[in-house]
Amino acid sequence: MSDRPIRITIDGETLTGIDGQSVAGVLLAAGRISWRTTRSGAPRGVFCGIGACFDCLLTVNDVPDVRACRRPAVDGDEIRTQTREEHA
Repeated sequence: MSDRPIRITIDGETLTGIDGQSVAGVLLAAGRISWRTTRSGAPRGVFCGIGACFDCLLTVNDVPDVRACRRPAVDGDEIRTQTREEHA
């Protein structure tokens, strides 16, 4: 990991992070603790932090179901939150 700053966009909002930081790390550092909801509307974000639970899913650069805890953020990433209804 370097100290090189990066920028990602999530749902139109630009956030900054550090090269090598996970997408979840960038979101958490920006104060976002949830970015997905279940069918019941319950908020979800990072739960396990190791890619086993799938609670932190996002769409990254038009690829759905990316685990935010496992994916390194890359400068210029375009990220969208997603709901279960999108894939039903």
